[in-house]
Amino acid sequence: MQAAVTMPFVVPRAPDLPEATWGAYGLTTLTVLPLVARRHAPVTVLLAVLVAGALYTLAVDGPGQPLPYAGLVTFYTVAELSPPRRRLAVAVLVGAAVFPSVALNTGEARELLFSLFVFGAAYAFGRLSHTRKAYVAAVEGRARQAELGRRIEAERAAARERARIAREMHDILSHAVSLMIVQAEAGPVAVRAAPERAEAAFDAISETGRDAMVQLRRMLGVLREDGPGRAPAPRSPQPGPAELPALLARVRTGGPEVAFTTTGRVRPLPQDTGATVYRIVQEALTNVVKHARADRVDVEMEYGERELTVTVRDDGQGPGTTQGLGLIGVQERAAAHGGTGRAGGGPGGRGFELVVGLPLAPGAEGVRA
Repeated sequence: MQAAVTMPFVVPRAPDLPEATWGAYGLTTLTVLPLVARRHAPVTVLLAVLVAGALYTLAVDGPGQPLPYAGLVTFYTVAELSPPRRRLAVAVLVGAAVFPSVALNTGEARELLFSLFVFGAAYAFGRLSHTRKAYVAAVEGRARQAELGRRIEAERAAARERARIAREMHDILSHAVSLMIVQAEAGPVAVRAAPERAEAAFDAISETGRDAMVQLRRMLGVLREDGPGRAPAPRSPQPGPAELPALLARVRTGGPEVAFTTTGRVRPLPQDTGATVYRIVQEALTNVVKHARADRVDVEMEYGERELTVTVRDDGQGPGTTQGLGLIGVQERAAAHGGTGRAGGGPGGRGFELVVGLPLAPGAEGVRA
């Protein structure tokens, strides 16, 4: 800015005009110095610039300026930063000051129109700059909110995945270990009373352990990141209703008698729903083996028009006083599909009953049971 106002002083003047003086140059500099504070006090700086410009015009005979640079820059800042009432008042003041300024200079209409135009343009550019900065700030704010939302959703997804993995690990290990304990405890008795049953019990222990290891390897393989020289993790599907007969057979070996019935129009289930059905039945049977001391368990799957109802009922000692992690996991699995789960005493207060309802997709074709 100082260079712009200095140029008229270094350009040679006509011989009939007096030479430019250092006093005139110093007074010109006074119109530039206040600009350093224009963003902190734009209205005050504009008034100081106007006063210095008027003093220059009235008191000295220095070279004129092609444009009122300092006034335009300060007026632009007022339009950009000041609140509406203040900037409109300043705009009226500046517009009124243009008329006497032009009258003291050339008094021509074209100078008046040009002055009004350049000050109007400075005001318009100030408002445009304010709007652009407000828009950029709004976009950046939305971007920050979106990033925060993504982080929160990622944390929630991680929490949901941790809960899902915890349920899977609990179901696999709790079921396998419970069956192995029951069968191992029955083994010594069977060795003395019926050796062939002892052999079957030990075979069941081995089969249960192998099945648990297969499922754990599959889960841990999915969790493990694939890397150079590392074989891809297996992607075999989760167990579903088709694997229930094998599950029930393992429970029967050394455990209670298990009956399985299916009613209604059997339909194919989505893979995640089928895996949920399997895990619910697995957890219910695990609780029977661990706590119920039951002689018989009935597993029923009833296909309704809109809901699949899974019921596991035993004739054991009935509900306890606490709800373990397994039953909480069953309710969480049902809720994840929009279903419901309830547990309590069986019919007539005897035994324990778990009933889970899972919504079925409408329009699925029936299949043979």
